[in-house]
Amino acid sequence: MAEILFLVHRAPWPPDRGDRIRSWHMFAALSKLAPVHVAALADSEADAALARDKMTPLCKSLRIEVRNVSRPLALAQAVLNREPVSNRLFRSAELARHVDRLIGGGGITHIVAFSGQMAQYLPARFDGPMLMDFVDVDSAKFATYAEQDQRQPLHWVHAREARILGAYEAAVARRADASLFVSAAEAALFCRQSGVGADTIHAIENGIDTDRFDPSVALTPVATGAGPLAVFTGQMDYRPNIDAVRWFARDILPLIRRRHDRARFAIVGRAPTGEVRALETLPGVLVTGEVPDVRPWLAAADAVVAPLLLARGVQNKLLEAMAMARPVVASAAAATGIDAVPGEHLRVADGADAMADAVCALFDDGAAAAAMGQAARARMIARYGWDARLAPLGKLLGLAV
Repeated sequence: MAEILFLVHRAPWPPDRGDRIRSWHMFAALSKLAPVHVAALADSEADAALARDKMTPLCKSLRIEVRNVSRPLALAQAVLNREPVSNRLFRSAELARHVDRLIGGGGITHIVAFSGQMAQYLPARFDGPMLMDFVDVDSAKFATYAEQDQRQPLHWVHAREARILGAYEAAVARRADASLFVSAAEAALFCRQSGVGADTIHAIENGIDTDRFDPSVALTPVATGAGPLAVFTGQMDYRPNIDAVRWFARDILPLIRRRHDRARFAIVGRAPTGEVRALETLPGVLVTGEVPDVRPWLAAADAVVAPLLLARGVQNKLLEAMAMARPVVASAAAATGIDAVPGEHLRVADGADAMADAVCALFDDGAAAAAMGQAARARMIARYGWDARLAPLGKLLGLAV
């Protein structure tokens, strides 16, 4: 009988951030194919406890280790050992020993690793199918960081990580039976960058739970104040999100407030850094920190904005907003990979002036904004159900039902 080992860099529950949303739905899809053993890391004991409470009854076995490696130590160890810093940050000797025991017991017939950091736990030899879900081309992200940090101390760190991690990703993909990416664009980028043949590279896009993200669901309203509201959602200690909200708050919102002097900008998401918190001193800016549910904030938005300067793969924040029938204004980088028609399902704008114009157009014409939101929801229902998105997993693993 088939048994699947699912290696995941953050325990999938709760599915309240981009990586955990994808890994949770992937776990659910794998569970329909065969019993699943989960070996995962967690960022804190609280996160681990939440995941254990939910997932223990759903798994054949579950092991979660809390990672506690400091970034400076991980960098030093990675340099000494000529390996990616990313791997060191997600290394656990206890988890590695657990995985070795599971595989050595002979019951594991299939392995799925989620996120490139978990490739280090794959066995050197394995007779069954091994699937690697890279999600994004992480090495390309670090290459972009290096370009942005030309005169900063982190330039060398990011340039090194792009080079070392890129070589590691290519080596892993050559070992795996199939490698997955979140969009066709990411898959094509990986093929060009790595030289790995396209025959084992596949795009499996993110989906959206359109029953949960449904504007007809009754939600407790949030107190947002008066005036038109733009909303950004995301993990607020993640650099691309920090750069996006800083740009919007400092450069774009003032342009909007020249035409809509009561316009507000809500930054909604957990773990805001001090830099993000400081934006609240600017006129019209609200930083919520972690909220129990982002849906009331999406429901309150006159426009959902995604002014990302750097984005990899498909942005869950946009899928969620569009499923909630909210009008969206996104940068070209944020909109990349989403199967939607600019101007019909969302607005795409680059540059502060264009972004401000697009948001103001939605504020000015509520009927047009509502129509765009309804078109966006229809697109999400037709195109992005999770069952449809993850259906290829069974065939790739040889476990199609």
